[in-house]
Amino acid sequence: MKNVLLLVHDDDGQEARLQVALDITRAVDGHLKCLDVMHLPVTASDPIAGIAGGLIFQEERARETRNRVRLRERLAREDVRWEMEGVTGDLALCIPVHATLADIIVLSRQLESPTSPNMAAVASKVALHCHKPIVAVPQDCTGFNATGTAIVAWDGSTSAAAALAASVPLLKLARRVVLLQVEDGNGGEPMEEAAAYLSRHGIRAIMRKVTTERADVAKSLQRVCSDERASYCVMGIYGHSQVREALLGGVTRQMLASAPLPLIMAH
Repeated sequence: MKNVLLLVHDDDGQEARLQVALDITRAVDGHLKCLDVMHLPVTASDPIAGIAGGLIFQEERARETRNRVRLRERLAREDVRWEMEGVTGDLALCIPVHATLADIIVLSRQLESPTSPNMAAVASKVALHCHKPIVAVPQDCTGFNATGTAIVAWDGSTSAAAALAASVPLLKLARRVVLLQVEDGNGGEPMEEAAAYLSRHGIRAIMRKVTTERADVAKSLQRVCSDERASYCVMGIYGHSQVREALLGGVTRQMLASAPLPLIMAH
């Protein structure tokens, strides 16, 4: 894990994303690529709507130009290798195109302001279709403690296995790794197999099980993260068919809406 891709966009979650991306880049002695996406507004055939869309686009371009200048000045003072690239288009579509050689992608989870982009949707779409691990960062996050406690949520699914495997370079740095199986009656690969996998990478995980109703999985997961004072949580994209619960499982949706710590997610 050496190539960290950061979404740069002038919104309420940018500062948290930047701090987390810098911390991860330092932790893995990697390279930070900043992708500044100038979001295109929805256009319509109505001439008046077209004029309004054009004005919005001009404002967006001016704002992102100022934002890019500020970040370049700031990154020049940081102790990481970095580059910046600017693109125009839809957030969820631009990121996968430029993430081909990324090892991990830093995005936001749901932001508080209703005028902010729908970052929960962006994170879920990128995770589902990009086949790269993402870090979904809370708006008020101040950094990423790679040497703290890591919670690995395990449900035996292929998504959980993908998230586990993708996170090994970071889990090796953690002081404590808790492999948590939240049992909701859905089975899958046993947690012992996941623990054995980690042990072969030199990671000794503590195994813990919590039994709960399916509707309370996210609450149980967040409770354990709080009890363990976890620095971050690793999890697969949850969902039990029905077209992946409309592409986004209920647990994933709840975690992206309210998780108080960074989520490393994969599909």
